[in-house]
Amino acid sequence: KDARGPEAPGGDALRDAGENLFQELQEHFQALTATLSPRMEEMGTQIGDLQKNVSDSMAQAGTNTSGNEQA
Repeated sequence: KDARGPEAPGGDALRDAGENLFQELQEHFQALTATLSPRMEEMGTQIGDLQKNVSDSMAQAGTNTSGNEQA
């Protein structure tokens, strides 16, 4: 036990440093998630709108040229 005694404070410091690093990483990840989530929702809405516009355009083109462009 005496041989391990001096190493214990170093081990505690290393553990504390690891816990602090993990806490900082967790905070950064949460901040990143908070930033990206609304952007991804907005992007999803925009993609949905784009898909609807493309579908509408294709339907209009199909209605207007259905007899002319089908081979």
